[in-house]
Amino acid sequence: MTSANLTRAETAARSAVVRVLTARVELDVTGAPDEDETGFPTVSILEIEADAAAAGASTTGVATWIDFLGEAVEALEIDGVAQPVEWDGARVRIAGLSGRHTVRIAARGAYSRSGEGMHRFTDPVDGQTYLYTHYEPADARRVMACFEQPDMKARYTFVVTAPAGWTVLSNQAVATSTRAGEARRVEFAETLPLSTYITSVAAGPYHRAEGEWRRGDQIVPLGVLCRASLVAHLDADEILEITRQGLGFFGDAFGCPYPWGKYDQIFVPEYNIGAMENPGLVTFTEAYLFRGAATVAQHEGRANTILHEMAHMWFGDLVTMRWWDDLWLKESFADYMGAHATAAVTRFPDAWVTFAARRKAWAYLQDQLPTTHPIVADIADLEAAKLNFDGITYAKGASVLKQLVAFVGEEEFFEGARQYFAAHAFGNTTLDDLLRHLTAASGRDVRAWSRAWLETTGMSTIQVERGARSAVLVQSDPRPHRLRIGMFEVRDGRLVRVRTVDADVVAERTPLGQIGAPDLLLPNDSDLTYAKVRLDAASLDAVEAGLSTIDDPLARGIVWSSLWNATRDGELPAARYLEIVRRHAGSETNSALRADVLANASFAIGHHVAATRRPQERSAWLETTWKELTTAEASSDAQLAWARAFGTAAMYDDARATELRGMLAGTVAAPDGLSLDPELRWAWLTALATTGHASVAEADAELRRDPTAKGRTAHLTVLASRPDAKVRAAAWHSAWDDTTLTNDHLSATIAGARAGGRRDLIGCFDDEYFARIRGVWSRRSIEIAARLVRGLFPEGDSLEQVDAWLAQNEDAPAALRRIVREQRDHLARDLRVRAAQPA
Repeated sequence: MTSANLTRAETAARSAVVRVLTARVELDVTGAPDEDETGFPTVSILEIEADAAAAGASTTGVATWIDFLGEAVEALEIDGVAQPVEWDGARVRIAGLSGRHTVRIAARGAYSRSGEGMHRFTDPVDGQTYLYTHYEPADARRVMACFEQPDMKARYTFVVTAPAGWTVLSNQAVATSTRAGEARRVEFAETLPLSTYITSVAAGPYHRAEGEWRRGDQIVPLGVLCRASLVAHLDADEILEITRQGLGFFGDAFGCPYPWGKYDQIFVPEYNIGAMENPGLVTFTEAYLFRGAATVAQHEGRANTILHEMAHMWFGDLVTMRWWDDLWLKESFADYMGAHATAAVTRFPDAWVTFAARRKAWAYLQDQLPTTHPIVADIADLEAAKLNFDGITYAKGASVLKQLVAFVGEEEFFEGARQYFAAHAFGNTTLDDLLRHLTAASGRDVRAWSRAWLETTGMSTIQVERGARSAVLVQSDPRPHRLRIGMFEVRDGRLVRVRTVDADVVAERTPLGQIGAPDLLLPNDSDLTYAKVRLDAASLDAVEAGLSTIDDPLARGIVWSSLWNATRDGELPAARYLEIVRRHAGSETNSALRADVLANASFAIGHHVAATRRPQERSAWLETTWKELTTAEASSDAQLAWARAFGTAAMYDDARATELRGMLAGTVAAPDGLSLDPELRWAWLTALATTGHASVAEADAELRRDPTAKGRTAHLTVLASRPDAKVRAAAWHSAWDDTTLTNDHLSATIAGARAGGRRDLIGCFDDEYFARIRGVWSRRSIEIAARLVRGLFPEGDSLEQVDAWLAQNEDAPAALRRIVREQRDHLARDLRVRAAQPA
C-alpha cells in the first residue's frame, strides 16, 4: 500500500491527538490559461492543537503528517520557523508538536485532466479556460496541504488569485476583492466547520444567473452557473424553482434553516459524477444541461439530483460521518430524501415510481455481487471508500430507509432527524448516534431493525404460492418485512386492482388465507419493502397479456422490475421477456419506466440471449424501435425515447442504415416533430460508423457542425467505432497508453473500441488486458485506472483467464481485485443465463 492510501486506523490515531482549528488556503491560478503551465502555487496555513500527553509523547511532542499530492512541497514552517521538508509524495512529516501551533506549507499543485483535484478545461468553442475542484473522498490534498479525513473539520478561509476577468467562487461569499494589473485577488468569508472533501473552488469566465430564496428574516442568495458557450442550454428558471422548493421543504422537515449562507450551483465540464454537495457551491455534471429535446425522466432526474445534494447540506455537511464506514449516513439519506422531496414538492409526483424501478435495480444488481457489503460497511482505507460509492450505499440504503419511515412513522422519523441535527451540528457521528435519536423519537426498537437491514448483506426473494383459493407468501433468505399484496382482475380488457392484503412477514412461509383467484397477484404492491419479486405462472400470463393496461405506474414499475430480475436470474426466458417488451413498451406512459425498459431490452439481447438466437432478436428489436419511432406522437416524450433506442439498436443491425443516413443528410424526412439535436445526431452517426456506414469525412463534417466539447468527445467515439481491426486496435492501445486523454476522452475511446460488441475485433487483446491491469493501477489515479479495468474487461465465452489472474494475483490491491471480481461475476451471470435459455 502506498502512503497515499490512508487507513482508518492511522487517521483515527491522528485525530485522537491533533485537532485542526482553522485553515487559510491561498491559491494562485493566474497561469491556468497557459496550457504549458502544469501546476499552480498553493499555500496552506493551518492552526492546529496537539495533545502530547494523549499521544504519550510529553517530552518529545507529537509526530504526525499533513497530506499533500502535487508537483512539489517548497517550504515548511512551524510557528514561523523554517523546517526541513520531509515529503514522500503524499505526506509531509511534522514533529515536536505540543499545544497550539501555526503550520505553513508552500507547495505546487498540479492541474488535473482526470476530474480529481483542480480540474482544468479549455473550451474548444471560444478557447476560454475553466477550473473547478472535486475532492470526494480524498482529493482536497491535490489542491491544498490538509488533514484529509472527515473527522478533522476546520473553519476555512480561501484566497484565490485569478485572471481579472474571471468569476471566482468558493463555499462562502466574497469578503474582499482587489485587482492588481491583469489579476484579481479574491478572499472569501470564513466558513463554518467543514471536512476537507466538501470544500470547493471554481474559477473561469462562467456565466451566472441569479435569484434568491426568502423565508421570514432569512434570505439565501441563489446562483446558477455554466460555461459561457452553454448559456443557451441553461434553463435557470426551472433549476431555481426546484432549489426554492427544496430549501423550504428541508428547512421545515429538519427544523433547521439552511445554514451555509449562499447557495450556488455550477455545471462543470468533464465531471466524474452526477453532482457533489459542497455547501454553498454545489457542482453538477454538464449532462444536466440539455442541448436539445429532453424527456420528462431527464428533467425529473435533474430535480432529484438537485434535491439529493441539498439534503446533504444537513446529512453529510452539517453532521458528517466520522469515517467512511458510515458513508451511508449521508448517501443513503440523501438518496431517500431526493426522491421524497421530489415527489412532495416538485412537478414530478411519480418520483417514487422512478425510485422503485431505477434506483432499486441498481441496488439489486450490486447486492448480488460477491463483493456486496452491509450498508454500514467495513471500510479499511481510502481505496475501499472510493469503491463504496455504490448501489448498496446509495440505493439499498435509501430503500431500507423507506421501510424505516414506514416502521417508525414519518413524523417520528423526521423528529429523530431534528434531534440528531440539534445534538451534532458541525460534528461527526456514527451509526449509534443516529439510532439513539430515532429510538427516542419513535419508541420503536430501531437497533433490531438496524441489525436486520443495515448490518447484513443480500436480499429476500418473495413470491406467492397459490392453492385452490388460498395462498402462501414465500421468501428466501428470510428477513422482517411489512408489505402489501395487490390483487388484480381483468375487467373490460384491463388489469384492475380489486383489493390488497397487508402482511407482516418474518418467516420463510406466511399464509395469506383465502384470496380467491385473481388474475394477477403482485407481491410488494406499493413498493413497501426491499426484495426481489417473483410472479407466479398465472400472474405472469396475466401481465404478458395486459401489463400496459394497469393504471397505477408504481404497480407497473414493480411488474417491470420483477420481469427484469427474473430475466437476469435466468428464470424467465429472455425471448419471452423481449416479447413482453415489444408488446407493451410502446404503451408505457411513464417516462422513466419507458427509458429503463428500452435499455434493459437492448442489454438482454447482448448479454442474455443465446448467441444462436441473437441476430434474430437484434433484427426484431431494430424493427420494433423503428415502428415505434415512426408512429409515436410528434414531439412527444415517447418519440424521443424511441429515437434514442433506435440509434442503439442500429449499432448492431444495419438493416435501417439507408434511412438513418438519409435522415442525417436531410434527404429522407425524419419523423414529424423529431428534433435532430446534436446528441441524437452523434448517437445515430456512431451507429452508422459501428456498422461500417459512416466515413471519417462524415465524422469530420459532423464535428464542424458541432465543434463543442461534447462534439469533440463524440467525434472520438465515432472514429474509434469503425469496424476495422486496425482502427479498433489503435483505440484499444490509445486508451491504455495515451496519458493525455482526459477522463471524458478516455471513456469515449473505450466506448469506440467496444462499440457494437465486436469481440472479433478486440478479443485478441484479452491476454494483454490481464498483463496490464496491475501496472495501470499502480501508475494512474484510481478514477482513470478503474475506468480502464472496468471498461476494457474481456466479455468472452470463458472464465478461465480471469480466474487464473485472480489466483495468481492474491496480493494485488484489494480495490483492484474487487473490480475484477465484480466484472467476473457479471460475465459468469451472462454465461449462466445464456446456457439456461430454452432451445
